Amino acid sequence: MRKMQQSPFIPQIRLYQNWLKEHRGLHFDSYDALWRWSVTDLNAFWQSIWDYFDLQSPTPHSAALVHNTMPNAQWFTGAQTNYVQQVFRHCDAAHSAGLAAIISENEKGQTQQLSWPELKRQTAALALHLQAQGVQPGDRVAAYLPNITQAAIAMLACMSIGAVWSMCAPDMGTHAVLDRFQQIEPKVLIACDGVTYGGKDHDRLQVVQALRDGLPTLAHVILCRNLHADATLPSSVNLDTILAQSSDQMDSFEPLWLPFDHPLWIVYSSGTTGLPKPIVHGHGGTLVIALALKILHNDIGCSYHPNSFGERYHWYSSTGWVMWNAQIAGLLNGTTCVIYDGNPGGNKDKPDWSTLWRFAGKHGVTFFGAGAAFFANCQKASVDLQAIPGLKSVRALGTTGSPLSEEAQRWGTEQFKQIGNDVWWCNISGGTDFAGAFIGGNRELPTRLGEMQCRMLGCAVEAWSEEGKPVIGEVGELVCTQPLPSMPLYFWNDKNNARYLASYFEMYPAGLGRKPGGGDGSADMGGVWRHGDWIKITPEGACVIYGRSDATINRHGLRMGTSEIYSAVEALPEVLDSMVVDLEYLGRESYMPLFVALREGLVLDSAMKDKLNNAIKTALSPRFVPNEIFQVAEIPRTLTGKKQELPVKKLLLGQPLEKVVNKDAMANPASLDWYVEFAKQRLQTS
Repeated sequence: MRKMQQSPFIPQIRLYQNWLKEHRGLHFDSYDALWRWSVTDLNAFWQSIWDYFDLQSPTPHSAALVHNTMPNAQWFTGAQTNYVQQVFRHCDAAHSAGLAAIISENEKGQTQQLSWPELKRQTAALALHLQAQGVQPGDRVAAYLPNITQAAIAMLACMSIGAVWSMCAPDMGTHAVLDRFQQIEPKVLIACDGVTYGGKDHDRLQVVQALRDGLPTLAHVILCRNLHADATLPSSVNLDTILAQSSDQMDSFEPLWLPFDHPLWIVYSSGTTGLPKPIVHGHGGTLVIALALKILHNDIGCSYHPNSFGERYHWYSSTGWVMWNAQIAGLLNGTTCVIYDGNPGGNKDKPDWSTLWRFAGKHGVTFFGAGAAFFANCQKASVDLQAIPGLKSVRALGTTGSPLSEEAQRWGTEQFKQIGNDVWWCNISGGTDFAGAFIGGNRELPTRLGEMQCRMLGCAVEAWSEEGKPVIGEVGELVCTQPLPSMPLYFWNDKNNARYLASYFEMYPAGLGRKPGGGDGSADMGGVWRHGDWIKITPEGACVIYGRSDATINRHGLRMGTSEIYSAVEALPEVLDSMVVDLEYLGRESYMPLFVALREGLVLDSAMKDKLNNAIKTALSPRFVPNEIFQVAEIPRTLTGKKQELPVKKLLLGQPLEKVVNKDAMANPASLDWYVEFAKQRLQTS
């Protein structure tokens, strides 16, 4: 392979602006001016994205945005797309440059490099096999796979023939998976025999059998031998056997051209209450958003382009989180994707938070992304990045999942300064809901600790007061006033869009704030998208996310996001994790307990309590000192790492466990036992 370039010579967002000036005669003096154009002249902006990335269609479209309503905006009517068509466009050029499509490694050190031609051949092999089993466009294919190359191939194979892809991670239990897959009635299941995580092998064949028994619509099962080379499952087909095939038909295989809004995949809400919402995204919209996000804002270039030659993109994620989809989306731009299957903290019995960094250094990763909690854990473990070879190639760090603390960001910045890298932080915030990000990075803007750099192009994000008015410099409800191409087509089997409308569009009156550029529109334009986060937009255009709006603390008339309390508390070296809830509800007086998990051997005595309270007083305000502090073994978290604030809050308000949380959707369900008992005792004495 040719020598890799340390960083792009010209930022990707600058290349786009140069193109706008040359091909559209548009010049903007600031990013704010560019952003305001993108959310005001929606048709012109989204058409420019289509043209800039030279997207292909065998049929023309009438306009980028045909009908501006939310939901059900009409995008690129008449155009045909296929996600995989865009991936395969890069095969010849990337391969000629000597670049791999996917580089993968697992906990056992097993490494695989998949070339672009092999990616195309194996995708074709599985696609043709599925068609031979009767899979038609619109049929659902469910997967139960870890973060391995075969998962990416399986997804592309399904998409290429118009099947609808949906995946759950193998760390999810049987009930959690069935809660998701039973709703979508899949025709085919592609599942693994087991996984290795945290230094231990976990057999999953019994789970796979239970899934087959619980999904009566299944006509075909494909087994991926991930744990044992000789694993078998009755009446199943071996995935490796399928992928090893070759034929003239595979060589000539081409993905189907599909309508722009043909269903691409089904992803799921967190599912803390009731059944998870099966969210359907479309081929065209997801493709357009992915390119705009990955390239313009994350500054991830094409690996064979001279300006970004040798780009290697890694974002650690479980396959049960939409960030896995975002990782594989790097292929859309001809970027080498570097994936890791396993525990980023090493062996559970002997944690090692250098594991993922050593993997990144070994494979020359240039963009390194992970959940914010990962960087916090590395900071607390005092990981020394200087001691890890190969990290000189890293030029950008990406975070999402929860707000990144100033302390963790400062730690990472200083670590890379010691290596000799002026690393750029690309902190983003978005959601599974629309398979994208509202807030993110811009390599040309200044970086400030604790802030995200900007609202993303095309994302008409505002902070709204309780009266539904845009505010600057104040914490407000995050709304998006204009549609995005990747907003859900619908929820699967959602009669009259009832759940969809209730989830995002019912908080504010139709038409309020809907006029592009500002002001109210007509009622038939529909309502704004209410995302469920608290956000502050600074006068400079930067953003701070304060956590979920329904978990925000309101103490004595002053509103504060839980993330700010966590930042203060978890900055203490004694604290491993924390959670706070406020029980002010329907006129109840505020009661705010703080739960802390301390380092091994430490006890929550009066001195420790004083230290915690003083940290909050100093960083925030005496108003936010908790009523009580309790030591716990663990903080309950979802499978994607989010703190279970709302379920715990509901428990403490007297709701039964079975109605507030789906334990199968949790990373540590046993942790809830303590909170159930605590809630029982509190209710008896209150």
